[in-house]
Formats: sequence, structure tokens, C-alpha cells
Amino acid sequence: MRQIKIFLSGLTVLAVLTFLIFTFWMHDHYVVPVMTYHNISDVASGRSLNNVTPRAFTWQMKFLKKHRYNVISFDDLVDGLKKGHVFARNTVVIQFDDGYEDNYTNAFPVLKKYRFPAMEFLVSDKVGTQGFLTWDQVREMDAHDFKAAAHTRHHVYLPDVSLDVARDEIFGSKKIIEEHLGHRINYFAYPSGGFTEEVQGVVQEAGFKAAVTTNRGLDRLNRDLFALRRIRMKNGDNALTLWAKLSGYYNFFRKAKDAY
Repeated sequence: MRQIKIFLSGLTVLAVLTFLIFTFWMHDHYVVPVMTYHNISDVASGRSLNNVTPRAFTWQMKFLKKHRYNVISFDDLVDGLKKGHVFARNTVVIQFDDGYEDNYTNAFPVLKKYRFPAMEFLVSDKVGTQGFLTWDQVREMDAHDFKAAAHTRHHVYLPDVSLDVARDEIFGSKKIIEEHLGHRINYFAYPSGGFTEEVQGVVQEAGFKAAVTTNRGLDRLNRDLFALRRIRMKNGDNALTLWAKLSGYYNFFRKAKDAY
């Protein structure tokens, strides 16, 4: 009987130590989820796999509000990462790619309702064309905490083009957006998440503070400000899926892709 008690006592100590080690590991490995959207529409304009309906998007935003997620701006995320800030486990960032017009008509009103900041990565030369945001819409969104950022001029896959073309796409998109908005643009998104060390260098040379990818590269902790991983949100995401994606540890369970 005494041996059994000693054995059980040892198991208890081991369980407590395991819990403490796991808790410490979780604290040190939490990654703020960057929620990524494209189309917010009942009928997607060209990228149906990335489409989220207005009803599903509204439900996902209600989920954040109901469960008291702290939605912060991209500026707050980058500033915190630079300072080594430890973010609360319910912290998230919301952003959109490409600059579809339905982001203005279907997402913007919901974000304003819940007072959630967000960011729109614009393909600069598509602004004002059919199915995409107009510059007036971009300016209105930007003035209401739905900030503009750059996503190249023509949405080219940067590892496949020459460095001169990449430079024009990166520098050019920044210049065009800044001219239309009248202020500096600080963030960049690699089309399809693809980048090389040379491309990263050009992004830094252009004066961006940070850049985002998809689930590419080796950095699962988002410590490389020029290869921040994001999480694609889907139309079929339910409460359990959202909980997993927004847990802060999702990057450790996703299959990583090469940078290009």
C-alpha cells in the first residue's frame, strides 16, 4: 500500500511538472492570428475558393465580439512584435487581400458596427477597375480604421519575375497608393505568399515596416517581420474551426510550404 501511495504521489508531481512546462511553452510560443479574407460576397468575383459570404463573415465577427477577442490594428501588432510584447491569448488581427469592391459593401459596415480595425492589401493598378474598390472607397475606409497597404501593382508572383520587375511592382504599388491617400504606406503582402531573400530585401529597401505571407517559410513564431504568416478564413469555418484557427498555436499544426 505504501509503495502504491509513493507511486501515485510521483505521478502527481510528474503531472504538475508537465502542466507547468506546457504552460510555460504555450506562453512563449503564442502567435497572434492574422485572419485573412478575400471576397466577401454571395457570388465571388474570380476567386471562389477564397470567398466568404456576407452571412458567414457577419457570424465570424459576431463570434469575435461574443467571445471577447481583442481585435488590434496591424500597427499595434508590428509595434508589439518589435518590442517583444507578450500579447493576450485572445488577440487577433483582421485583414483583406486584393481590394475587392465587396469588401466595402459587405465587410466595411460590419467592421464599423463592431469597431474592429482592419487592413486592406491593395493591388494598386486594379483599384478603380470593375469588381475592385474605387479610390474614393479606399480613402473612406482608410479614414475609418480600415487601413490601406500594398500588394504589388498587378498581383504578380514575385519569385517568378526579374528583380527589376519585382522592384517596379513593390516600389510602384507603394508610390501609387501613397499619392492617392496622401500618407505613408507601411505594409506589404506577397502575392500568393511567395518571396525570396532578394524580394524581401527590395521590400525593406522600399521602406515598408513589415510584410505578410501565407504559411510559407520556416518561421512559425512570426518573429520575422518580413515573413509574417497569416490564416485564411473560409466560408465553412464553424465555432470549433474558429477556436482552432484563433488559438494562437495554429501555425504549429499547419503544413509549411517553401517560401517560393
